[in-house]
Amino acid sequence: MIDYDVKVSPSKAGLKRDDQLAWKIAGVAVDRVAVAKEVAAMIVNRVIDNASVAIASANRRSIVSARDMALARPNRNGASVFGVPTSKRVSPEWAAWANGVAVRELDMHDTFLAADYSHPGDNIPPILAVAQSMEKSGRELIRGVATGYEIQIDLVRAVCLHEHKIDHIAHLCPAQAAGIGTLLGLKQDIIYQAVQQAVHVSFTTRQSRKGEISSWKAYAPAHSGKLAIEAVDRVMRGEGAPSPIYEGEDSVLAWMLDGPQAHYVVPLPAPGEAKRAILDSYTKEHSAEYQSQALIDLAFRMRERIGKLDDVEKIVIHTSHHTHNVIGTGANDPQKMDPKATRETLDHSIMYIFAVALQDGGWHHVDSYAPKRAARADTVRLWHKIETTEDPEWTRRYRATDPNELSFGGRVEIFLRDGSKLEDEMAVANAHPLGAKPFGRDDYIRKFQILTEGIITARESNRFLEAAQELPRMPAGDLHRLNVALPAGTLAVGKPGIL
Repeated sequence: MIDYDVKVSPSKAGLKRDDQLAWKIAGVAVDRVAVAKEVAAMIVNRVIDNASVAIASANRRSIVSARDMALARPNRNGASVFGVPTSKRVSPEWAAWANGVAVRELDMHDTFLAADYSHPGDNIPPILAVAQSMEKSGRELIRGVATGYEIQIDLVRAVCLHEHKIDHIAHLCPAQAAGIGTLLGLKQDIIYQAVQQAVHVSFTTRQSRKGEISSWKAYAPAHSGKLAIEAVDRVMRGEGAPSPIYEGEDSVLAWMLDGPQAHYVVPLPAPGEAKRAILDSYTKEHSAEYQSQALIDLAFRMRERIGKLDDVEKIVIHTSHHTHNVIGTGANDPQKMDPKATRETLDHSIMYIFAVALQDGGWHHVDSYAPKRAARADTVRLWHKIETTEDPEWTRRYRATDPNELSFGGRVEIFLRDGSKLEDEMAVANAHPLGAKPFGRDDYIRKFQILTEGIITARESNRFLEAAQELPRMPAGDLHRLNVALPAGTLAVGKPGIL
């Protein structure tokens, strides 16, 4: 990897194009280095993972709305939409919109956490939509996805967005544009302009993940994918973009991030170096914010040591700055303690999540968030006994560069009425690569089968799983096989809009 210094540069300094971060990103995208076998295998896993959560949420309101919007933009040479027969195709940017919302809705696909947050699986829907529309091969799709993961993860390693209340799609959109550039074999100057355009239009605030969280949390990465496709399309037609988008004196660094004195060190693969960042990401076993994954597993373990949950007087979760301030009591969001809160808010409340996990000893992507479940009197009592606190050591481990020290969990103290105390800790979730039961291909397949059971036929399930595992050898024009269709008559239709 090469570390690039990224600083604000006054216009009069005339920063050369070759010294700009967007140009370096485009250089990674055009590098024809081979994709490692283990990277290709992990991309197959994440294609399966995305389809799992997309089909499980196929008839949720947000997905229905997004799908109906996409179906109003038919294109016989376009891309497929999850749930819909492949004979019906739509313009790729709208397929990316519909499929991106479906993938993101349950908050159950992959994650990477470092200086900032990310769900790099959000790269797949727009890159796949363009690949289907342009009749690319499985090998070409894999190359594009490898680039998308690499760029987003490398930006997330170096540039913190959330401390400036900027939403994390600001790193996603340029990654998606770069991945599409790799997929299509575009020249470096084209990808450079597309990356800049993607950055320029994707900086939004974190209010989408604060307070009363709405369905926009699921729509945001889909919006990013749509913007990325439009950015590439526009630049391919000869148009340019604001430049230099990162280093300019009126740029995102200067006015939305660290200001005129901003200085970041961004690592990117050297020329000829394989794009391996996807291997540093991890999926979710449970449908909830990633920082809750280890704590859910810990709750399952600790509940065996508690006699009656009514005997619990107080629970304190000692954890990282990120967990405390984003999904803990440090967020100062009263909605996180509200039984009438939205699903999107509840899956960002570790207090609610830990209480339900303690009570049930299991986690379900629908039942655990049901309004009746959240309103249960005994759940509310336990939930309101839970608080979080930042522990400097857990913050240090959350930010560690050594993968053996990296942690997204915490230490839990459960105080009982008799004066005794139970204490336990867990650094990473069981499904994490360093966890007790790291996810492998069989786990991704089982997750797909569990989440889609009763929604699609066994025949369609087997067909998709076979097709996904053939991805590295899939010929040009066959990528529509990666779609998953629901039985006729089972797709919900939403409220009418403009079209």
